[in-house]
Amino acid sequence: MRFLLKSASFIFHPLWLPLAGSFLYFIFTPRFFPEGVVQAKLLAIAILTIFIPIVFYFLLKNLGKAQSVFLVDVNERKWPLIFYAILITMVLNQILNAYNYAALYYYFTGILFATILAFVLVVFQLKASLHMMGLGGLLVFLIGISLNFKIDLTYTISFLILALGLTASSRIYYKAHSINELVLGLACGMITQVLVLNLWL
Repeated sequence: MRFLLKSASFIFHPLWLPLAGSFLYFIFTPRFFPEGVVQAKLLAIAILTIFIPIVFYFLLKNLGKAQSVFLVDVNERKWPLIFYAILITMVLNQILNAYNYAALYYYFTGILFATILAFVLVVFQLKASLHMMGLGGLLVFLIGISLNFKIDLTYTISFLILALGLTASSRIYYKAHSINELVLGLACGMITQVLVLNLWL
């Protein structure tokens, strides 16, 4: 059980979730996308949302500005959140557009708003769970896809709810967050996605 809880924090780390949402979008959306285009988009998104942030994290760690990949200390989150917001902005400006990839474009817009909101909370010394923020946002995104395209995603959504509960249990078990911080993170992720949902539904 301890292994399962520890694994959940890594498997459902917020860094993977934008790419996961993009992958699920191309799988479930009943639209034709050339395979080469899908591969290029996913690779570009992976580079900007996973590989570059990981390199930036190791830079911060070498400078003594970050001690853990989970950014436990609230003060460690300022630069990573600012940098991540810049990278998400690059995804929106250079990789996606609202005409051809409306749902995915606004999903990343919601991620950007959530990242900025998380940064504002950090300024006030409030630590929202980024795990819950990412999973909550992805959950709303999938519900939106299900409603918009009339697709039955019951099993996928159920799995995500299970993953959300498991990850929350993991964060509490390892004392990485309080319940209030988990709820705050979940609210940040879900509310920002709900706000942009009306723009593409």
